[in-house]
Amino acid sequence: MTIDAALLRYYHGVAEAFPPVAPDADAQTIRRRFGDVAKAYAQARSDAVTAEDIEIGLEGRTLAVRIYKPKAARGPLPLIVYFHGGGWVVGDLDTHDGLVARLAQDSRCAVASVDYRLAPEHPFPAPCDDALDALIWLAEHRSRLGFATDRLAVGGDSAGAHLAVVAARGANERVAGLVGLQLLLYPVMRRQFDSPSCLANANGPGLTNEEMKWYWTQFFSGQTPHDHDVRAFPLSEPFERTPARALVVAAAYDPLYDDAFELQRFLQANGGRVDMFDAHDMTHGFARLHSQSEAALGWLRTIGERAGELLRA
Repeated sequence: MTIDAALLRYYHGVAEAFPPVAPDADAQTIRRRFGDVAKAYAQARSDAVTAEDIEIGLEGRTLAVRIYKPKAARGPLPLIVYFHGGGWVVGDLDTHDGLVARLAQDSRCAVASVDYRLAPEHPFPAPCDDALDALIWLAEHRSRLGFATDRLAVGGDSAGAHLAVVAARGANERVAGLVGLQLLLYPVMRRQFDSPSCLANANGPGLTNEEMKWYWTQFFSGQTPHDHDVRAFPLSEPFERTPARALVVAAAYDPLYDDAFELQRFLQANGGRVDMFDAHDMTHGFARLHSQSEAALGWLRTIGERAGELLRA
């Protein structure tokens, strides 16, 4: 198999329109370029979905949250709490607006996209703390917000999937069974760069090995988490309780391809049930690019529909 031709055209267009940043560029410069690219290729949100911005007050900080609801759905909806990707450094509610809106539409669930704090200004464990605290806050306020109180999922893409795994684990250790489903798109799980998929896909497109090294450095920003700190390294310690069921998505042309399958094996070894999607023609980040590729849209639609089925099962 090869990379989807439409995705390759997208990457070629980005390279022509947006010159690469300098090797020593700071986080703000990287964020700006990421946001500019996302805006240039953004698609108008479907009329089938509504979105509302709210703020949630947590200890010592306030986080923005955007709540998406499919117009056609009726009754209290299951809730998916979602964390965007971007290496814990880039991305926001707007860069992932299309992805999350599409997920709400296809899953027929409400999706709350959380604008957590970013490194290096807010390094580890701040993004992890935000993910867990926001998940708990939204779970506690489900009834007031009009969501179903017995069907809760957590999701994310890339570094957002890392935060989703961390948050689901922490929440279910506090309240057994609180999170019933994890939706994890091309998750980053390990700080290592010599797996077969890292070597085979070291130069992208979508994500490179060098970029991933930089993201990890920014995430920790001089700190050295303990090797067994599951907030930093989610696969380092067994679960105290059976993990929530997971829907894990791997992209074949992605340095993190092996991470997705290692996560699958880890969850299953701890008694968890896993639905695995192997997107054989996709690159890292493809879910954000569904407006550029019919194949990417097909994968995202299938993933969203399956997530909705599992939440309603």
